[in-house]
Amino acid sequence: MKRSLFTLLCTGALFASCHQQRSQVFLDEGNGAVEISRIDPTDWYVGLKDPSLQLMVYGPGIREAEVYVDGARVDSIVRLDSPNYLLVYLNLQGAKAGELPIAFCRPNSEDKTIVKYQLKQREMAGNERQGFTNADVLYMLMPDRFAQGPNHPEQIPGLNTYVEDRTQPSLRHGGDLEGIRQHLDYFTELGVTALWFTPVLENNSPDDHDFSTYHGYATTDYYRVDPRFGTNEQYRQLIDDAHAHGLKVVMDMIFNHCGFEHPWVSDLPSKDWVNKSEWLADHDRRDEQGEVHTTEGFLQTSYKLTPVLDPYASEVDLSESVDGWFVPTMPDLNHRNPHVMNYLIQNSIWWIETAGIDGIRMDTYPYADATGMARWMKRIDTEYPNFNVVGETWVTEPPYTATWQKDSRLINPEAQQFNNLPANSYLKTVMDFSFFDKLSKAKNEQTDGWWDGYNRVYNSLVYDYLYEDPQHVMAFVDNHDTDRFLGTAGGPYRVDKLKQALALLLTMPRIPQLYYGTEILMDGTKAVTDGDVRCDFPGGFPGDEHDAFTAEGRTPEQEDMFQWLSRLLHWRNGNETIIRGYTTQFTPWKGVYVVARRWHRSTVITVINGTDEPATLEVARFAELLNTEGTATSLQAIDIPTERSFDLTEDIELNPREGLVLELQ
Repeated sequence: MKRSLFTLLCTGALFASCHQQRSQVFLDEGNGAVEISRIDPTDWYVGLKDPSLQLMVYGPGIREAEVYVDGARVDSIVRLDSPNYLLVYLNLQGAKAGELPIAFCRPNSEDKTIVKYQLKQREMAGNERQGFTNADVLYMLMPDRFAQGPNHPEQIPGLNTYVEDRTQPSLRHGGDLEGIRQHLDYFTELGVTALWFTPVLENNSPDDHDFSTYHGYATTDYYRVDPRFGTNEQYRQLIDDAHAHGLKVVMDMIFNHCGFEHPWVSDLPSKDWVNKSEWLADHDRRDEQGEVHTTEGFLQTSYKLTPVLDPYASEVDLSESVDGWFVPTMPDLNHRNPHVMNYLIQNSIWWIETAGIDGIRMDTYPYADATGMARWMKRIDTEYPNFNVVGETWVTEPPYTATWQKDSRLINPEAQQFNNLPANSYLKTVMDFSFFDKLSKAKNEQTDGWWDGYNRVYNSLVYDYLYEDPQHVMAFVDNHDTDRFLGTAGGPYRVDKLKQALALLLTMPRIPQLYYGTEILMDGTKAVTDGDVRCDFPGGFPGDEHDAFTAEGRTPEQEDMFQWLSRLLHWRNGNETIIRGYTTQFTPWKGVYVVARRWHRSTVITVINGTDEPATLEVARFAELLNTEGTATSLQAIDIPTERSFDLTEDIELNPREGLVLELQ
């Protein structure tokens, strides 16, 4: 081997067989050549602001390999605890797109393994990528439960045992990416502008009795779409076609934990790669039935997130929150290990560049190490200043949520640390669990003069002064982790309550998120099972009796709901008053709650009767919105979803649980 052709280094790169244009490995003749199983990332991009690249190389005994490279500088080599991994840190400053030759050889051996690592040209500069904003409405769906495309395979060779059985709420049902792609026209007809899929990456965990990881939150390969959903290429095609339909795509990611069948778990790269790894040392992993048994020493998270910000938090409470595992089948990744965090940061960049996603939703955000996550967000914000990431921050009090937002005014800008948080999270968007919580209570109460009903929502929005940017807060009425808004079938005014909740959601200063099937009145509760709130979309699967993707296949009640919501969504699209307008809310008065948006000469007034009785909108109380100066004899407004006309010089009689979105003419 002519060493003069290469610069000495130790390298790592990860391969995935699902990529057509992947790096290639060539072995020379000889029995001493290094065996490389895979390299992560599978390939990379030149021209990023940060030229560093961590290559994680897998292979038997790869840790001791010598590495030679031509065309890039080696910053460092990290030999981990396991002999089967090697980390190579490259500096790609000035590197060109094309093949980057990397040679591996064992010490004192002339036999070599050459990797032709692929460096690619970026499709666009980072500042050209536009994320989702409050001008968008996100439609959240679960790929396994939405729709199945043609030629869906009954079984995928090479995967652990799994069953697709639509009669079982916690097994896979067989939805896939092609099924979603075939219904892109449905989303544009409805009027949403962005799609958020629950995770699409490989979840190769075997079924455990009647349970599976159909939900996608137990990743076993960070660079591969789950083959039951499709391929990486099909994911990119779906995103391209969505863009052609005017739809953005948000990718659901999970940094907090991985799946138990990830290669890291059976062969930890280092002892501190996961939190509480000592439990794995004596763990028998799975029994013959595929069940994971807990043993002494296992630490499960407390699921309590308040200690993460508690200035008085005990060490044990904080450790249980962030170091404990969600469940025994989801090992908790250690983000204090910089190599773990580098791996995850690069993975998110790779998907942005490779698939062209328009945003990220990060699962279980506060369960991860706050400093590591802030480093990730700063890297994303620097590389993609117009991109957007929303973090799941499931605490129902606004001060908690607001503290997580980028540039939070609740943190002293001169502070190096706030309680247990870094001085800046760099997380642009947070989820409004306070709105969800208060609305969930309000819908079952009568709005009184003080605290009950929509007073709860009013008192939640009061705290918007705590947010650095309320327009970067995502609100919702339900999602895959909650009861559906309609709960179980039945109950008075159930559809009216949903309509008024959606009227408020789509006009308040927030990024709104809808949950699939809400537009056709899908219901369900977690008290039955998680699967009861994650039912199949009717018409998405072969043999379905009803096809709710079409007007003909929807019941009259479903069609009324669909059209009501569609009119509101299409009106909202590009509406400057809703996107940029000033907000005025009024304390609930005689059971009626009013929120107004104003921009230049345009005014929109959302009116909510928060009671099960008729109520009156007393127009005189809201004169500041009308600007009539007491001279107008007629002031017309149109209720957008129903197209009814109202004269705002007269009081408006409201039906029980009626909601109006009035646009002044």
